[in-house]
Amino acid sequence: MNVAPKDKNAWLWIPFLYFTQGIPYILVVTVSVIMYKRLGIGNAEIGLYTSWLYLPWVIKPLWSPIVDLNGTKRKWFLGMQLVVSLAFLGIGLFLPSNSFFIITLAFFWMAAFASATNDIASDGYYMIGLTQKKQSFFIGLRSTFYRLAMVTGQGLLVIFAGFLENQYGDNTKAWSVTMISAAVLMLALTVSNFFTAPKFEDASSEPKEKPAGFIEVFATFFKKHQIGVALLFVLTYRLGESQLVKMASPFLLDELQVGGLAYSTEAVGTIYGTVGVIMLSLGGILGGILISRDGLKKWMLPMLLALNLPNALYAILAVTQTTSIYAVVGTVVLEQFGYGFGFAAFMMYLIYVAEGASKTSHYAIATGFMALGMMLPGMLSGYIQEWLGYDGFFIWVVIAALPAFLVLHYLKYPADYGKKTVESND
Repeated sequence: MNVAPKDKNAWLWIPFLYFTQGIPYILVVTVSVIMYKRLGIGNAEIGLYTSWLYLPWVIKPLWSPIVDLNGTKRKWFLGMQLVVSLAFLGIGLFLPSNSFFIITLAFFWMAAFASATNDIASDGYYMIGLTQKKQSFFIGLRSTFYRLAMVTGQGLLVIFAGFLENQYGDNTKAWSVTMISAAVLMLALTVSNFFTAPKFEDASSEPKEKPAGFIEVFATFFKKHQIGVALLFVLTYRLGESQLVKMASPFLLDELQVGGLAYSTEAVGTIYGTVGVIMLSLGGILGGILISRDGLKKWMLPMLLALNLPNALYAILAVTQTTSIYAVVGTVVLEQFGYGFGFAAFMMYLIYVAEGASKTSHYAIATGFMALGMMLPGMLSGYIQEWLGYDGFFIWVVIAALPAFLVLHYLKYPADYGKKTVESND
């Protein structure tokens, strides 16, 4: 088989590949929350069961060697994207059934595992298809199109669902059509990737990094210096945000008498899914620029503060129960910008943790702990909200940020890590 040269058509396949990577993730972990809320599922059940959907991203390091050693990355991501399309189609078709909650959760699980596997294959393909210099050059482009996928999923598709709710007067039918549309979108993207992604590898064209054994990958990771403190920091960095992200949309959607703000589905899609994600992207871009300029040490504390301080604005909204569009949009804009800004430091620290032998596998393990830090608190978020009410819940979210600041005091890493140098451009 003829193998394409590295960097071929990168401007074409990177946007399609990473837009496709973002769509299933945002639909599984975020849009599912809004959909189930509009279909009458309680906050406790939403927080518990949709947080379990993070599990495939937590445990994906367990099967990443299978993806690496069997077949090509291109075949893997095309196959997984097709599976995601079928899963979304199943959700759309079974939403009108009496047992829709259990059946659609099963299809979301199917989509989640396929999406996590697609992430492994897509990231591996990115590293195989580009030279090291181009990998660094295109990191911003891939992140941009991943964020655009979030705008599409959490914004445009939710707005579409809200429009259909008003048209049909039937939330079930509206979301059924929306999920079938998502399946069609995924299928179209899969076809696009088939035609735009070059064949960079065959069974023998790409030498693989092979550790002495599967167990050694994990053993060397857990032998890293200060790994206990590092993992505690990874698990607590987003302890408040991981709970807020599950209950923010229900808070905006719930009726005034139960402490919500009674916003429509379309409004939530526009505010939180479109304007919010745009600010999230801008915050991430700025964070990356500043770390590249000054190094991680200078910006770690300011970025941790930026991630958590805006959450207090949700507490103010809940306590005052103001429905002012300016207050709500301002809160979401600041919270999402702060999240993007703060997340830049978090991702750079994960890269630092993964440094050394078996870097790819160790990065997968580190991101698995990152996902665990989102999953476990998210599972409890609905129960905590129902126990404390929205006002007490968002106050708790602010308090939950404190452990990360304590752990940060004991964290050690190079002050100039991530700083752009002449050597880093080679």
